[in-house]
Amino acid sequence: MKSELIVDVSPNEASIALLEDSRLVSLQKESRSISYAVGDIYLAKVKKLMPGLNAAFVNVGYEKDAFLHYLDLGSNFATYLNVVDQALDPKKKIPQIEKIKLEPEIDKHGSISDRIQPGRQLLVQIVKEPISSKGPRLTTEITFTGRNMVLIPFGQKINVSQKISSVAEKQRLRKIVEAIKPDNFGVIIRTSAEGKKVAELNHEMRELVRRWEETIEKARQVTAPALVYEEAGRSVGVLRDVFNPETFEAIRVNDPEIHRQLLNYVNLISPEKANIVELYDKPEPIFDNYGITKQIKSSFGKTVSFRSGAYIIIEHTEALHVIDVNSGNRAKATADQETNALEVNLRAADEIARQLRLRDMGGIIVVDFIDMAKAEHRQKLYEHMRELMASDRARHNILPLSKFGLMQITRQRVRPDLEIETTEKCPSCLGKGEVQPSILFTDTLREKLDYCINDLGKQNIVMYVHPYVDAYIKKGLFSSLYRTWRSEFSKKFKIVADQSLAYLQYKVIGPDRQEIDLREEKDISSSASKTKRKAKTRSKAADSDSAPDKQPKD
Repeated sequence: MKSELIVDVSPNEASIALLEDSRLVSLQKESRSISYAVGDIYLAKVKKLMPGLNAAFVNVGYEKDAFLHYLDLGSNFATYLNVVDQALDPKKKIPQIEKIKLEPEIDKHGSISDRIQPGRQLLVQIVKEPISSKGPRLTTEITFTGRNMVLIPFGQKINVSQKISSVAEKQRLRKIVEAIKPDNFGVIIRTSAEGKKVAELNHEMRELVRRWEETIEKARQVTAPALVYEEAGRSVGVLRDVFNPETFEAIRVNDPEIHRQLLNYVNLISPEKANIVELYDKPEPIFDNYGITKQIKSSFGKTVSFRSGAYIIIEHTEALHVIDVNSGNRAKATADQETNALEVNLRAADEIARQLRLRDMGGIIVVDFIDMAKAEHRQKLYEHMRELMASDRARHNILPLSKFGLMQITRQRVRPDLEIETTEKCPSCLGKGEVQPSILFTDTLREKLDYCINDLGKQNIVMYVHPYVDAYIKKGLFSSLYRTWRSEFSKKFKIVADQSLAYLQYKVIGPDRQEIDLREEKDISSSASKTKRKAKTRSKAADSDSAPDKQPKD
C-alpha cells in the first residue's frame, strides 16, 4: 500500500489529505491562527472547584473555562506540584527533575479539593480541543511526543507498544531506553521505534528533554493564562503519526514554510527519504491536480454512494451519529436475498470504516445494517468491521449486531467532527432563485480583470473559475477570449480552472497569494472607477472648451 500526503495551504487554513493507493482516507483542516490544539501546554489558573464532579474549571485564556478532572491530575501530581511551585518562584532556581525526590503517588479515589485551590497556577496540557459549547479538556500529566517515544516527566515507568509483537524486540527497546533516559522521566515506546538504533533513539530522547526544559523556562517568564509550549503544526503532527519510510512515496505541499517544516522533520527521522518532500508551485490548485477535490465532493454530505448502486445515509446530532445502510438499485443483485444483504453490508462496512477516519467522527455511532437472518452472517460482518477498524489510530470499541440489526461503535472524540458542505449556493443569486444571464458572465470576468489590473494596479494575478467556464474561455486555437484578454491586458494575469468553485463563481488571487475581495467591492469599485473616468473625460472636455480659440491664420 502506497501512501501520499498532500497539503493545501491557503491564507486562512491548511488542509491535509492522506491518500492510500490514491484513495482519500483522511482529511484534516487546520486554521492558520489555531489555538488550544491538542498537545499545547499553558500556564493556567484555577478558577473554581466543582466537588460534585470532582473536577475544576481552569482559565487558560479561552472564552469558556477549561475542564480538569481529578483523574487527569496524574498519579505523580504531588511531585509535579512541588516542581511547578519551585519553577514559578523567581527567587528559586529551576529544579532539575533528575535530582529531585519523587513524592508518593496520590490516591486514585481522592478529592480534588484536597489537592488544589482556586487561584493556584498550574501547568496544563490540552487533551481535547474545544467542541461545540464546551471548553478544552486538560491534564496535568504533561507529555512530549516524538516519532519513536513519548516522554513523561515525574515518572519512572517504561511502557512498550502492544503492537510490537516480538518479545525480544520489546526487551531490547526497554534496555536501550533504560540506559539513555534521565532519572524521574517515564517513557512510552511507540510502535515506530521497532528496529531503531541506539543513536537515533538517544537523539530523540535529548530533543524531548530539551523541550521540557524550554517549557519550564518560558513558564517562569509569563503571566497566567499564557501559552508556553506549542505542539507542532498539524501537518507535522499527521506526518509524525502516519509516516512510514517503506510505504510513503510522496509528500507534496504548496507553501514554502510548511514545506521547510516537513522537510526538516523527514531529514531528522529518515534523511534518505528527504527527496519525497516536494514543493508544489503550479497555478492549478494542488487538490485538483491530484484528484482530491472530486473525492471530497463525493465522500462528504448526507448521502454517500459506494459499489453497485448501494449507499449509506449519515445523520448526526449532539449525542450520536446514525448511519443507515441501503441497497438501492443494485445492478448485480443476487437471487438470494440473504447473500445480497451480506454483500451489501460488507461493502458498506468498508465505506463506514473509511468515513469514520475521513470525517474524524467521535462519540457514539449507531449503524443500521440491512437485516440478516443467519447468525454466521452477522458474526462475519462483526469480525470484518473489527478488521477494518484495526488500523484506526483513535481508540474505539465495537459491539456485535443486536437483534434489531444495529451495530454500536464508540470512537474517541478529540477534535470536532469534520463537516464539509458539498452542495453549492449559487454565487450569482445567493440562494434567491434568480441569476443574471449566464451568457454575460464572461463580460463580468473581463470587467473584474480590468478593475484589478488598471484600477488597482495589480500584476501577475490568477483568476480561478469553474472548469466548464475555463474551457469556454479558452476554446479556439487562435481566436479564444483568453488570448484576446491576455493581449489586451499585456499578459498580466492567468485564468486557471478550480474544481472547488461553483458554476458561476470566481476568485482572484494577487501576487502576494491573498484573495482580492471583489464580492463586496465590485459594484462600488466599478462605479467609482467609472465615475472617475467620466470625471476625467468631463475635465478634459472642460479644459478644451475653456482654452482660447486659435486665431485663424492670415
